[in-house]
Amino acid sequence: MPDTEIADRRDAVCVVGAGASGLSAVKNLREQGFEVDCYERETAVGGAWNWRHDRSPVSSGTHLITSRPLTEFPDFPMPDTWPDYPHHSQVLSYLERYAEHFGVTGDVWFGTEVVKAVPVGDGRWDVTTRSTGGGSEERIQRYAGLVVANGHNWSPAKPAIPGDFRGQVIHSAAYKDPAQLRGKKVLVIGGGNTGCDIAVEAAQQATTVWHSTRRGYWVGPKYVLGRPADQIKFKVPFRVRQWLYRRILTLTVGDLTRYGLPVPDHKPYESHPVVNSQLPYYLAHGRITPVPDVTAYDGKAVCLADGTTIEPDLVITATGYRPRFDFLDPGLIDTDAAGRPDLHLHAFARKHPTLAVVGLLQADAGLFPLAHWQSVAVARWLRLRIDDPARAAAVQQKESARPLTSWSRRRVVPSRRHWFEVDHLDYLRAVDGLLREMEPA
Repeated sequence: MPDTEIADRRDAVCVVGAGASGLSAVKNLREQGFEVDCYERETAVGGAWNWRHDRSPVSSGTHLITSRPLTEFPDFPMPDTWPDYPHHSQVLSYLERYAEHFGVTGDVWFGTEVVKAVPVGDGRWDVTTRSTGGGSEERIQRYAGLVVANGHNWSPAKPAIPGDFRGQVIHSAAYKDPAQLRGKKVLVIGGGNTGCDIAVEAAQQATTVWHSTRRGYWVGPKYVLGRPADQIKFKVPFRVRQWLYRRILTLTVGDLTRYGLPVPDHKPYESHPVVNSQLPYYLAHGRITPVPDVTAYDGKAVCLADGTTIEPDLVITATGYRPRFDFLDPGLIDTDAAGRPDLHLHAFARKHPTLAVVGLLQADAGLFPLAHWQSVAVARWLRLRIDDPARAAAVQQKESARPLTSWSRRRVVPSRRHWFEVDHLDYLRAVDGLLREMEPA
């Protein structure tokens, strides 16, 4: 590449992505006095919640699986008139109003993607961008900090199933409307929330529905005692919480193994919660048939782990997503061979104090409040490095000694799905501890 002029933005911070996490980062950085350039490859805000975007995993029937009070930003509540579990279109309108209310849209460069970000010493970053609307011209600007908020639910993780299948196979990312299921024999692979939601929609549209899961999961209802389930909290030891959760499921959902689901190979709270009140209903009515893991394709047939075969018309693999940061060298965020980054609080790069990732979390409540407090912590940290470098170094040294178990879920199923699993209350306490460390002496 020929020499390109580098525009020095001095103390400005670069934010990558204008979804919920990116908007929160822009807003909180501005409140700390920073100028911000936010780059969004799409033409509007919303990220994953804007289903018009190519990378959005949202389908027409998607609702929140976490309740409204535990999903909204703490400084921008959702309307009280909204349902407990808002539709994705409401969530998008909420993010659009958030951006308008805090005046952050003017800091977003739409239709612009970040293609490279490299450290250039003294905590500064050279960020290369180009338009997504065509053309190859690139621009390089230098920033005092880099905040990555490009999401982790947009790059499909597709299972490596041997053999050839003559029917149609799509990832859940390509599933957008129940019309895709109508009148077909459908196999859904994956026992997470997305797989369960699609299986339920297939039960209402398809002629036959098989649901393949590798392991058993604890499937909880959306309501307990007349309230959204995530609002029922017990201030008791962890093992007691596990016992209480089992009792609640016994009283509300019952034993799902009698419908053919496998027994969970882990205890409650050791996997990301599956919340679906309709799955037991359609299992009980025979509209969903549980089947074991898929081992191979064989022409029109799909081979299962128990030696049986089925012949679906459509296979939907709801097998999750892989985190991707194509514009960063993997070593900058200590990414291992499996693609898992190692970040303090799942946010702060360990070797680069001016690099942070916002929103890289899987929690048992909504993401927006956690992204907000992450953004507050990142903004205050970057401000402290400028205003009081010596104190910032002391905070960094003390914070780096914080044990992993204080903010990361201690006992989880060892799978990619749980790389970023946290208990939202424990995580908020850890972030609060960092914020207290950065308060004026």
